[in-house]
Amino acid sequence: MFTDERRRTVWDQLRQCDLRAFSEKLTPDLFLEAAAAAGVKIGVSALCLPNMVWLSLSLALRPLRSFTTALTFTLHLLRDLEDWSSRPIAKAQRAGHRRGKRRKTKRSKHDPRTDDPTVVSEEAFAKARQAMPMAFWTALIVLLAGRFEKEHRQKIRWKRFRILAIDGTLINMDNHKALADHYGTARNGNGKSKGKGKTPQARMVMLQFPAVRMPLAYEVCPLDRSEKTVAANLLSHLRRNDLLLMDRGFWSYGLFCGIQKRNAYFGVRRFKTAKLKTIKSFSSKDRLVCYAPSDRKWRKQRLPTGIKLRVIDYCAKGFRPSQIVTNALDPKEISRDEWIRMAKVDETGEVMRTPGLYHRRWEIEITYLEIKDVQGMERTLRSRTPRSIEYELAGQVLLYLLIRWMMVEAATAHGVADPLRLSFTGAVRELTDMIPKILISSERHIARTLLPTLLRRIADHRVPLRPGRHYPRPNDTKVKNKGKGRRQRPSKLPSSKVEANTKVTIV
Repeated sequence: MFTDERRRTVWDQLRQCDLRAFSEKLTPDLFLEAAAAAGVKIGVSALCLPNMVWLSLSLALRPLRSFTTALTFTLHLLRDLEDWSSRPIAKAQRAGHRRGKRRKTKRSKHDPRTDDPTVVSEEAFAKARQAMPMAFWTALIVLLAGRFEKEHRQKIRWKRFRILAIDGTLINMDNHKALADHYGTARNGNGKSKGKGKTPQARMVMLQFPAVRMPLAYEVCPLDRSEKTVAANLLSHLRRNDLLLMDRGFWSYGLFCGIQKRNAYFGVRRFKTAKLKTIKSFSSKDRLVCYAPSDRKWRKQRLPTGIKLRVIDYCAKGFRPSQIVTNALDPKEISRDEWIRMAKVDETGEVMRTPGLYHRRWEIEITYLEIKDVQGMERTLRSRTPRSIEYELAGQVLLYLLIRWMMVEAATAHGVADPLRLSFTGAVRELTDMIPKILISSERHIARTLLPTLLRRIADHRVPLRPGRHYPRPNDTKVKNKGKGRRQRPSKLPSSKVEANTKVTIV
């Protein structure tokens, strides 16, 4: 492997300048621990693993910049400072130029070594990006989530449970052949197609702490892998007494047994065709059932022939009836009301009742909205190969995690009980405005003034709790044509009598 200690030292200094807003989180020992967990080495070049993480965050923070300008952005800002000539990076650069002048033989254009230690070619960055192991990113994010849990344990727990949520989304990318071949393309009437004009799409499944919207783990895969298959891989991050919230799309006997095997719990909306045999009734809308699917594939996996579940019936005003299914069987530990109650706010804006447990699952939907739209992940993907796309996506997820952590600190420091009442859009804007000042300021000024000011400004952007509001997806409030004369009611019931009289066969 190519090494260049001189350039590595200079690029370490550049990283320490640009990442000072997150320096307390992204520590050297964290990188070493992540590398050990992933079974890889940090590296001894300018584009070692910590520096590649820094560059991925720089790209995520500056979505309109190309790879080339992102590599030189920090250096250009530092060069504009009055004291640039006295900085160690400038001295190293001048020394490199002097060595180049004394050199008797000219270097080949293919020689990776350069006299200027601040120069790294885009080709070298592209090769390092392709070689970036995904296991390192996974270990890094899991370790950060673990450190967050140690500091803010009470924020992610309820009673004896650690509350988690899981969901998937599709990520649109530019139409490049390598991406379409690897991930697949958007569906049309004939299924997936790899022809021209089709949008390549990747599937992302994320596990998060919904109470603070912080990622714990995620996986990106081609479209031909289902969300349930990917979710089974993410179950390795579950611990005893975890409570995992899932949507109906994750209804799977294999997943249920996998969660129970880890002594964890789940809550999921009932799949319409699932056959549940009532064993006992706790109340008119709360009962104990047995779920014993007849599918042979579960027998081949040597899973139990059946499991006991609890079914809770509920209906929010204006929406069609629904049911929550869980393996948390004791109604005294988690009551029906604690599962499904709706949030209420009085006339003064004070929260009278917090939302029920299952409604926390919606936070992961908002997470995808914030990463894609507010942070700009989907609009600004630059890469043309799968490995490069994975690098960019990892930087986006890591940036989201760090900003969410900063928002929790801002809420704690300024007396905001619920971190979700702070605006993510406001936090991104304040951080983006503060980064250039942090880059050129002294360590003392950053610690005493800039970072406390940043937290205070983030805390000033409040989002009120608005229970009962409905934010439908496109066509989500319309009857869906499922084919062969079958139609499906929308989640939100029609308000007009004409719509209400429409005959609908539920599927």
